[in-house]
Amino acid sequence: MKRYRNGEIWDFEHHVPLALAARDVILGLDGGTTSTVCICMPVIPFSDPLPDRPHVLARAVAGCSNHNSVGEAAARETLEQVMAEALLKSGSNRSAVRAVCLAVSGVNHPTDQERILDWLRDIFPTHVGLYVQNDAVAALASGTMGKLHGCVLIAGTGTIAYGFTEDASQALTAVIKAHDGRGSHTRLTSSILQSLDLSSPDELIGWTYADPSWARIAALVPVVVSCAEAGDDVANRILYDSVEELASSVKAVVRRLDLGGEDGKHSFPLVMVGGVLEANKRWDIGKEVVKYINKDYPGVISIRPKVEPAVGAAWLAWNFFMKESLRGCLKS
Repeated sequence: MKRYRNGEIWDFEHHVPLALAARDVILGLDGGTTSTVCICMPVIPFSDPLPDRPHVLARAVAGCSNHNSVGEAAARETLEQVMAEALLKSGSNRSAVRAVCLAVSGVNHPTDQERILDWLRDIFPTHVGLYVQNDAVAALASGTMGKLHGCVLIAGTGTIAYGFTEDASQALTAVIKAHDGRGSHTRLTSSILQSLDLSSPDELIGWTYADPSWARIAALVPVVVSCAEAGDDVANRILYDSVEELASSVKAVVRRLDLGGEDGKHSFPLVMVGGVLEANKRWDIGKEVVKYINKDYPGVISIRPKVEPAVGAAWLAWNFFMKESLRGCLKS
């Protein structure tokens, strides 16, 4: 275990009482483009089942930890800072850690995992189980209590891969088309312009290109839902198209992994995460997505997690560590 180049991050460890430091803990981290959350949980005995509501000793929050967004050095500093803060708040130190799972956006290849694992090995003692996953895996685990089986559908700010923010872009396209006469008249025009404090649909083009980040565009989803609930045909069509696209992305995963079995009736969990999937007054996008999926895969079981993805990462850490420990016991 090496000392971090900015050693002050871990200086608090010199002042942790031995009695507290002796308590074994797990770290679970959910790192994304918007924020990074790390939770510290006590170790759960192998013989005990994972509780539905885990005991969280401490929770720490930091900014972006996606290396594609902020660069490798800044991402690592954020990750290390938030882990140190969680241990500090819990009254623990690195010697008390038994397992760590970093579930970080931007980890899309084994080389990404290995690079982060090499860095973690420099931070933690050799007895610590270290695991790195994509942040979507932690979202799945938050609904399956750490079991890697099923599908996860994330629909919220920054979730382009699953397609919903793209449909917010369709809303912008609909406004432009209505403005130049190619599309139907829609109340989205006035609603989006008012939301963005713009005076003309022409200004939407400049607004989009000034900062084309999906987080800005995804923030318009509530405007689309509001217009749809008020009876706007274009907004309703956008949402129905969105539902179909989201359902299609899930069905593609189910087909590839054969989760539904040959007849499509095998049960499998579908973990649904993100504010877009929450019910509104009339529109329940998550419920509509499940209806579409259910036509082809009646065994789908939708799950809305009761815990945050960082807890899912901690569950993953403990499950991975437990399996490795049991394998070690069987070999000896």
